[in-house]
This record gives sequence, C-alpha cells and structure tokens, in this order.
Amino acid sequence: MKFVGAHVSASGGVDNAPLNAIKIGAKAFALFTKNQRQWVAKPLEEKIIESFKANLKKSGILPKHVLPHDSYLINLGHPEAEKLERSRRAFIDELERCEQLGLELLNFHPGSHLVKVGKRDPDYAEKIMEAELNSLDVIAESLNIAIEATKDSKVKLVIENTAGQGTNLGYRFEHLAHIIERVEDKSRVGVCLDTCHTFTAGYDLRTREAYEKTMEEFDCIVGFKYLSGMHLNDSKPKLGSRVDRHHSLGQGEIGWEAFRFIMNDERMEDIPLILETIDETIWDREIEELYNLVEN
Repeated sequence: MKFVGAHVSASGGVDNAPLNAIKIGAKAFALFTKNQRQWVAKPLEEKIIESFKANLKKSGILPKHVLPHDSYLINLGHPEAEKLERSRRAFIDELERCEQLGLELLNFHPGSHLVKVGKRDPDYAEKIMEAELNSLDVIAESLNIAIEATKDSKVKLVIENTAGQGTNLGYRFEHLAHIIERVEDKSRVGVCLDTCHTFTAGYDLRTREAYEKTMEEFDCIVGFKYLSGMHLNDSKPKLGSRVDRHHSLGQGEIGWEAFRFIMNDERMEDIPLILETIDETIWDREIEELYNLVEN
C-alpha cells in the first residue's frame, strides 16, 4: 500500500501538523519540528508533545509514515570547524525532538562543501572532486557523531538526494553510497529520493525504460533496502540542469507518467511519499490523483 501526503504547516505548534494532514486526506506527512530558518528553538513543552501524539493517533497516520525535515541552516559537511560544530549540535537537537514526538525518521540534506573553484582553473575537475570527497567524509563523520549522541534512540537519519545546485552534495547516487558506507550503524541510516532532485541531477524518469534504468542504478549503487521515503515533485528546470525548483505534478518537465510508475512500484510500499509541490491549495487533489494512478 502507498502512503501519500505532503509537507504540512506546523504553524502555531507541531501538534497542528497532523490536523493539517487530515484536512488534505493525507496518509503520510512531513513537517518541521522547529523553525527551519533559525538555529535555536525553545524545547518542546510536554503538553505540546502529548497533543501531537494525540492528534497523530486521531489522524490514523503511523509514526513511520511521518518524515520530519531538519533545519535548512544545518551543513554537516561544513569546511569550517566552528560552523560544523554548530551544525552538528543543531542536528542532534533535531534528532532528539523527533524522539520526543515518538517519530522514527529525520530527513536532511547531506551538506555543501562550499569550496569555490573557477571553471577556467585547469585543475577544476580534480579540485571539485577532492572538495566533494573530503566533505562527504565529514558528513559521514557527522552522522556517526549524531548516532553516538543518540545511541538510545531508533530515529533513522534519512539522507535526501539533491539537485546538485551550487556546492550541494548528494546529487549522485555514488555520494549517498559513499556516506552510507562510512556510517558505522547502518540500521540508523536511510535515503529519501526526491523526484525533482533526481531528474535535475541527470537521472531521467519520464519513460518506463528511463525510470527502470534510474531505479536499477539506484538499487545497484545504494540499494532499495535504504529507501525510507520519497518526495514527489515535478520539476520546472530541464533534465540535468542541477537547479532545484519544484512544480505541481504534471505541470513540469517530468510529467505524470513517472508518478504512475512510482504509484505502481512495489518497492515504494509502506514508506512516506511526500508532496512538496508549489501550490498547497491543490495538495488534496494531487493526493487523490496519485491514488487514481494505482492500477488494480
């Protein structure tokens, strides 16, 4: 069975998120457990935690189908020691908040190497590759530190693939595999595939042949055993543009067929499938249309 939802608002308190999911007919949802553009947030109050759990139960959505996202400020591959440490502390706090809410997943972007190299530099490719590999190792170390700091927790660290915009890492399946290989407790790590990011990173999804080729490549390099969630987004930019701009389903460069493939792919059973499309007023219709794609 597929569990489709959207990244809903937690405005006014995280306990409102499950109620907002109910309103759009979601069977899964994502949320921020704190303001995603601030480093520090006040601790979750016990009454808010209990209200969240009660509302989640009311929604009928299981904790394993909730995919919280961490702060956009966090960079677990930061090249500067002080800023890296700040990101690591904030990430551990995010994990602890998920644990308090009784959730099982934390979705995050892997990080950015932030190294600037001019494209006219004769050693451009080598320098970028070195920067990427160094940063990927730092990200893996950050995850090991976070897992050790929360060793009594079972919250899974879910790495999201990226479009590869700027110096962002995670746009190649090899990047994800590199990080996972270096995580000591692999029971605590997973992957979220974003369809827009996948497409603009250069992996086609638009035809049955292209979709199967991309998914076979993912399975070979990373492994479906690590797939813990998906973001279902169409794309404004073209294939391989490495630009991260989402679009409503069927209105972008990917088109509806890719989502038909996903909704009928047994490998996507029992994980949160989350809309981050640009028009939240039609999320209920997009969810309904996705379920209508399921072939009996």
